[in-house]
Amino acid sequence: HRSRSIPIFLPSFAAPPNMAVGKNKKMGKKGGKKRVVDCMVKKEWFDVVAPAQFTERKCCKTLCNKTIGNKPASDNLKGRVFQMSLADLNKDDVQGHRNISLIAQDVQGRCVLTNFYGMGLTTDKKCSLVKKWCSIVNCRLDVRTTDAYNLRVSVIGFTKSRKSQVKKNCRCTGAQKKLLRAKMAKIVTQHVAKCSL
Repeated sequence: HRSRSIPIFLPSFAAPPNMAVGKNKKMGKKGGKKRVVDCMVKKEWFDVVAPAQFTERKCCKTLCNKTIGNKPASDNLKGRVFQMSLADLNKDDVQGHRNISLIAQDVQGRCVLTNFYGMGLTTDKKCSLVKKWCSIVNCRLDVRTTDAYNLRVSVIGFTKSRKSQVKKNCRCTGAQKKLLRAKMAKIVTQHVAKCSL
């Protein structure tokens, strides 16, 4: 038997001779000129005012979009959280390891009035507390102050070796941690229940 060769016709993708690539007058050029607009033109500065218990009331400034139509600038600011060092708020470098969070509650003119939102330790302070050969005991609980504020308090504790101890480490068991957390919760609840924010 003789093998037959079957002719294969491939379609031609060549452009017509009268049309050059990228020269179509009906279509615009790729990537037209972009308008260079200064983003700061639509923004304005506001002074952040800390609560009365701090020494430095005007603590920082913040940016916000200007009032446009039915959307006032105060709506963009309310609920905004500012975090700053307690050393800056009280002008005391000793308190530099604490961070204070303030939440924006009201806007009066160009001043943003804030309220206390939270407090925490800086990362380097937390790292300096942790030591080898001991156990960390964490406790987190919700407590209520005398002026009807609900606070979530996080307590951290470390085990310590006794003076006459020969053993290198001073780790505790899970059952002991459970008892320590219960003791922590009891002491914190007693103290916070008598205090106001």
